[in-house]
Amino acid sequence: MSHGFWRVYLRTTTTRPKEGLPMADRKIASDSDQLVLDGGFIMAKMEPQGGFEAPEINAFGQSFRDYDVESERKKTVEEFYRVNHISQTVDFVKKMREEYGKLDKTEMSIWECCELLNEVVDESDPDLDEPQIEHLLQTAEAIRKDYPNQDWLHLTALIHDLGKVLHLPSFGDLPQWAVVGDTYPLGCAFDESIVHHKYFIDNPDYNNPAYNTKYGMYEDGCGLENVFMSWGHDDYMYLVAKENGTTLPSAGLFIIRYHSFYPLHRAGAYKHLMNDEDRENLQWLKIFNKYDLYSKSKVRIDVEKVKPYYLSLIDKYFPAKLKW
Repeated sequence: MSHGFWRVYLRTTTTRPKEGLPMADRKIASDSDQLVLDGGFIMAKMEPQGGFEAPEINAFGQSFRDYDVESERKKTVEEFYRVNHISQTVDFVKKMREEYGKLDKTEMSIWECCELLNEVVDESDPDLDEPQIEHLLQTAEAIRKDYPNQDWLHLTALIHDLGKVLHLPSFGDLPQWAVVGDTYPLGCAFDESIVHHKYFIDNPDYNNPAYNTKYGMYEDGCGLENVFMSWGHDDYMYLVAKENGTTLPSAGLFIIRYHSFYPLHRAGAYKHLMNDEDRENLQWLKIFNKYDLYSKSKVRIDVEKVKPYYLSLIDKYFPAKLKW
């Protein structure tokens, strides 16, 4: 089963986390030396000297991804998910894929797109209200320190949220519920691990017998490339990267496409839809997720200082201009 260009064309060789890690990061002396990431993936704890340490509280003094705690952003975030869960349907996603698959909005470089994100603040994020370019660089620099030899991962971190330009007028001015937020499969039952699951009751697909069972319109092990995900920046940036001929490895494209799929990489839901390649790439996504989530802070990055390095990576893995 395939949906045109949305199918992932997999490489014959696969990048494995354990092969690329520095020796110091592979060594696990005892249980006390292990770090269990979201979803149960275990990796060695980083050494205190320079290793990224996940903070316990976010920029607002609250626990990360706590959607119930009373805060100044709670009502905004919950209303976002109410509209999102009612509006994301199979038919809507098909329409968006057809429209944005044309890649006819503009032509620009990766760095030009990074600068555009200065105009976007994610209303679905309970942990940060800074412009998005700050988050991109925070994530990329944190990963760069711990995985200095994985330059593809540094670049993946920099560009993973670029699809949020969908919210800008020149890209169709899509509402935030169609751009940001946690993603989840459509065409099958909505798992209860999805944040604010209660609002799905008003989704047109909720009572559709073709869509509301465990497998719905899919088959066991069909592969995530064949699954309709809720539409947003993840799927869009994956499309842009792939169709413009990026040379990022399969794991990089997987991270871009599924980094907001928290029901999978945090709660372990929907694994029955995965194939072997998905399971391989999920290991890298779980590593990435630690930095994507916990690097959010009010600490500013010196953009001009790090810019030459990231421009060199862009030149290595992407053409000078991309169609968007």
